[in-house]
Amino acid sequence: LVKVNFHRNSDAASHSIRHSRKLAAFCIELVEFQPKNTNEMVESNGAELTEHEAELYDRQIRLWGLDSQKRVRLARILIAGINGLGAEIAKNVILAGVKSVTLLDDRKVTEEDFCSQFLAPQSSVGTNRAEASLTRAQHLNPMVELKADTEPIESKSDDYFKDFDVVCLIGASTAQHLRVNNVCREANVKFFATDVWGMHGFCFTDLQKHEFAEDVAKYVVVSKPHEKPKSETVYSTVKCTLEFPPYQSLVDFDCKSTSYARQLKRNGPALPVQRVLQKFRDEEQRDPAYGKREEDLKKLLQLRDSLVPELIPDKSFDHVFAQISPVTAIVGGVVAHEIIKVVSQKERPHRNVFLFNPDTCCGFVDLIGADK
Repeated sequence: LVKVNFHRNSDAASHSIRHSRKLAAFCIELVEFQPKNTNEMVESNGAELTEHEAELYDRQIRLWGLDSQKRVRLARILIAGINGLGAEIAKNVILAGVKSVTLLDDRKVTEEDFCSQFLAPQSSVGTNRAEASLTRAQHLNPMVELKADTEPIESKSDDYFKDFDVVCLIGASTAQHLRVNNVCREANVKFFATDVWGMHGFCFTDLQKHEFAEDVAKYVVVSKPHEKPKSETVYSTVKCTLEFPPYQSLVDFDCKSTSYARQLKRNGPALPVQRVLQKFRDEEQRDPAYGKREEDLKKLLQLRDSLVPELIPDKSFDHVFAQISPVTAIVGGVVAHEIIKVVSQKERPHRNVFLFNPDTCCGFVDLIGADK
């Protein structure tokens, strides 16, 4: 069980969020970094880092090692859905120094986007979200190849998704999740499906069969004979493998099963809420809208009663409208960190569902649709 605590009444947490948001805005608005030469911006196609890249990513290299940073530098990422959550994920993976990021979105910028979408300027209302986000995203790291794709995800062929190392879907329907996940499994492409509804956050991960390196602590006795026993902690790197179930396993999972009762009691109704919100999107072809609050609340309660009766209190749907900036920051940070862990093959990834519960202000990881 992994928890990310976020306390409503913590002055320190509030100050940290305000500070980080101001810093992000400052970086986006003022960074005018230029690489030492034009070719160095996007021509590092090999695994070797240039001298300037080694200098730029020095802190990350110290954190997870040179070999891991080389693998990150070769990663090709597709982010489909550039709302507030998509902007957070894009920001973090761009700053990490991947090879390329494609922003795929056929939707227009709306006033509601500015609850959390900081890559698109306010003057871009009515224009394409991916194109509007491109300039600020490129300023974050000119050494990363960026591309805006304005076509709908439904128009993309299967081969389109096979050109990436990681595919991350945001705001997609169940049918889109299933189709793209199946394509990714055939091509051994890592798959993420993530969303934020108001203050509710969700991420599903399918890495198929994933290999990674993990540091394991061992205790070694270093004292001499006849001395008081003394030991030191020594870390050794071991190779690990995990297998992940497909998205279909999440769709088929029964939240009302007795086997899930313990997790439901411990973690709250976050997963059933996600099930209802996804069903709403599939039927209405949109997410709950604040302008239709009463109408949408009625629809959500009807779906709850038909899908997961008695598992979700009415108040759980009070805060599912728009994308709340602190929640997109939390979920986007978690998802981006998982993407970096996956492409660097460093550290154990989440397996396989992350949920953020606003009732407890905690995030947790649970394995859904596979044997523990």
